[in-house]
Amino acid sequence: MTQPDNFGFTEEAALLKDSARKLLAEKFTADVLHGMVAGDPTPERGPALHWDEALWAQMQELGWGLLAVPEAQGGVGMPLVAVAGLCEELGRAAFPCPLLPTLSASYLLGAAGAGGEAPLEAIAEGATASLAVSDANGSWDLSQTPVECIDGKLNGTACFVQDIGKVSHLLVCARNGDTTGLYWLAVDAPGVDVQADAIVDLSRDQGRVVFAGVEAMQVCADASAAFARSMPAIWTLYAADMVGAGEWQLQTTVDYANQRQQFDRPLGFFQAVKHQLVDVMVDIDRAKSLVYSAACAWDTEPEEAARYAHMAQSAASDMAASASSRSVQCHGGIGFTWECFVHLFFKRQKHSQMLWGDGPWHRARLASIVMG
Repeated sequence: MTQPDNFGFTEEAALLKDSARKLLAEKFTADVLHGMVAGDPTPERGPALHWDEALWAQMQELGWGLLAVPEAQGGVGMPLVAVAGLCEELGRAAFPCPLLPTLSASYLLGAAGAGGEAPLEAIAEGATASLAVSDANGSWDLSQTPVECIDGKLNGTACFVQDIGKVSHLLVCARNGDTTGLYWLAVDAPGVDVQADAIVDLSRDQGRVVFAGVEAMQVCADASAAFARSMPAIWTLYAADMVGAGEWQLQTTVDYANQRQQFDRPLGFFQAVKHQLVDVMVDIDRAKSLVYSAACAWDTEPEEAARYAHMAQSAASDMAASASSRSVQCHGGIGFTWECFVHLFFKRQKHSQMLWGDGPWHRARLASIVMG
């Protein structure tokens, strides 16, 4: 099947993206972000949780959290291409919230079959969730999950759980005999111990979750199959977030280069600066095109979804690195300071770049698909 010329990006999708940009531009500018999360510049600072819960509640009222929930479970069930547009705006603002992990959990629950319906209904009613699937090395090879389920109770430790301080529920991968299943539970369930990590990204939080005899509801008995089906959507959303953050980095750096005077000329007059920023623009356009192509493949060509998602993540991860380094470099000495907003997006990009595999990792998987 041939993809539509506009990737299936309808007027409804454009309206969602535009409304998100206007809302965040009005209520969550970069100076608001800096004032919220960058109050303590000391390297010895401990993990902190800073976010605007009132603005997140407003987003929930707009239905952002249930965009990936099917209509049968009370959600909106919008195409992935529309959800990707929203995540692009989320990355542009670097807004701290549990939207990305909740959308990721929604797609995984949707791939889990009938057992995922009750958790999806909970998300439609306002619950938020994050995936607890990684081991201490950051691997999401579900067959090696350190969590085990015996008699319906979870024991073990899941690591690298995203936005753990902001979510109400967890979707956990755990071994149960010879199978690996998915389990749904509340973060405040008895026996759950959340241990916050100190991470460089100030716009997110992360932690380890220790389970000690925690009762949980089994969602499905074959986590690997559900995970494989849903990962193209999750990769695409995180790639869209990186594209949005890259667009902020480029625009902010271009504005600075046009204002900063050097040798009686704007900094952007010099080719050494122009060429770097043009390269970043090309990298962003390439990644953005691949993101919407991957989202369109999920919506219209599911058999090609993994191929296109690997391409999108590969390009977005490489772009995140180049846009970050150029934004700091072209800001000159001020770009290295805590007071400059650039470092907030630099750190978010580095976190996103590695979270679900960097460019070389995705290119290796793409090669295995293309060449066998």
